Order: sequence, then C-alpha cells, then structure tokens
Amino acid sequence: MSSDEQVFRGIPLKGLQAFEAVGRCGSVMAAAAELNVSSGAISQQIRKIESFLGITLVERSGRTVELTQWGRLYHREISKGFEQFALAQQVLERARNENALVLSALSSVVNKWIGRRIFDWQALHPDAHVRVTGRDREPQMGFDEVDFRVSYGSDVLQHDHYAELFRDWVVPTCSPALVGNGELAAADLLSYPLLHVEWERHFTPYPSWAEFAAKIGAGLKGQPSGLSFTLSSSAIDAAVNKRGIVLAQMSMIADELEAQTLVIPVDIRMPLRESYFLAWDRSALQKPYGPEFRDWVIAISRRQAQISAPAAS
Repeated sequence: MSSDEQVFRGIPLKGLQAFEAVGRCGSVMAAAAELNVSSGAISQQIRKIESFLGITLVERSGRTVELTQWGRLYHREISKGFEQFALAQQVLERARNENALVLSALSSVVNKWIGRRIFDWQALHPDAHVRVTGRDREPQMGFDEVDFRVSYGSDVLQHDHYAELFRDWVVPTCSPALVGNGELAAADLLSYPLLHVEWERHFTPYPSWAEFAAKIGAGLKGQPSGLSFTLSSSAIDAAVNKRGIVLAQMSMIADELEAQTLVIPVDIRMPLRESYFLAWDRSALQKPYGPEFRDWVIAISRRQAQISAPAAS
C-alpha cells in the first residue's frame, strides 16, 4: 500500500464533507442546513480535519467564517472530487431508472392535475413505471433525472423539444357552504372573502380579482383585500376549507366539482396569459412507453382545453 493510500484512509471523510459544504455555501449555518446537522457538528468536523492536516483551513470571527489561503487552495482541489461524486450519483440514478419514465411538473400541476390523471395512464399501461416529481424550477434535460416536463409559458424555451398542451382558464369557485343555495350576481362575489393567487415574478401575472371586477363592470376601490398564495393548489385548498372564493384553474378543480366540495357560483371565465407545454429529452422517446406517454399527455391536454374554455355563446 502506498503512503498516499495510507494518508487517504485515515482522513476524516465527514470532516471533508463539512469543509467542502462550508466553502461552497459560505457559512457554517448554511452548510449545517444543507447537511441536516447542527452548526456545532460542522465546526467539530472542521476542527478534526484541521488537526489531521496540521493546518488552519478556516478563520473564525464571531459568527462569520472565511477560508484561509491554505483553506482556499485545499477547497478548490477537494471540490473536484465532490463534483465527481455528484456525477457518479447521477449516472447511477439514470441507470436505476433506465426503464422508468420521470415526469417533472410545477407543484400545483402535480397536486391538482397530472398527478390525478396519471392513474388513467397506469390503468392503460400497467407494466409501465412513471415517477412524478413536483418541482418549480425548470430541470436541465439530459443532465437532471427528468424525461418529461410540464412547463408554463416561456420557461419551455429552455428546452429543445416541446409541444403546446393547453391554455387554461380560471373561474370563481368556492365551497357550497360559503354561498348557500341562492343565486348570485357576479358583483355579489366581491363582497365575500377573496383568495388571491400571486405567482412568482418570473411568470406572467395570474388573473386577478381586479381584472374580474373590470370584466363584469364592477367598481373596486383600491386593491381587493384577502389572503394571497404563490401556489394555485394552496388557494384551491383554502377555498375547499370555506376560507373564501378563488379564481381557480379549471384543470385543477375537476375532482372537487365532481365531489361537490367546490361549486362555481357564477360561470365567468378568464384565460391564463400563457399556455402549458410538454417538453421532453430526446432519449426519453427511446425508453419503453416513452412515445406512448408523450402522446397520451398531449391527448388528455386537448380534452382539457375543451373543458376549460367557456362554452361558445
């Protein structure tokens, strides 16, 4: 056994991991959060590796830390190894999921639309394996473990292969217990507690109650009050729980309407500003059931487009 191998065998690997995370994250607290340990455990591991190497890697000043000259040099080199670990894990994951189709979608789309429809696919193809993941950040096709992605709007331009699915519409909806059995005029809705959906800023804005009021010719003084949610699914859940009326996406309330946990008191619909798209990695179409899965998602989206849009007058 070489002397280099003997040195490597004795090195505290947890200390290496802690030091790499501190150098990359910029603080002990951030490294501790990433590794799911305490800040004290991180500091202890770094002291162990400093003792092993006989050099100071980190300078401490109160709650802040900074890598020393030796620490920066050492971190630069060990980071290469950790990058290789990450790449090796990705290769392993891809091999493990070689016959599985991995579908990524926005969290609300998973919770309220495709995650519910996937059981229909499974009934048609019981031998197929699909893994559905909710993720708001766009994946990198060919790098992340994703075969298909349901994207919204211009985010899909990050991908090479995609097809438009449907443009969704929103409609006022609430628990039947909130409005009772009487007939309501559109303007009456504005007197109830209103639930708002405010997407992250990189998306085009979600249809608002102010726009609804303008559409029906009702006057509003200032911004309507009420709770706001960044996730459409959270706002819908609040409406089911009798917390107010929400402008809900038609694609996301089909099950609630069928179960009568939600009703549409006034059927006035407004379109989203952009469409949903399905993107895919080229290699996904070489997997078992890959082309069939793509065609199935596109087919159910065409049906959804017909359901979501208002009836022609």
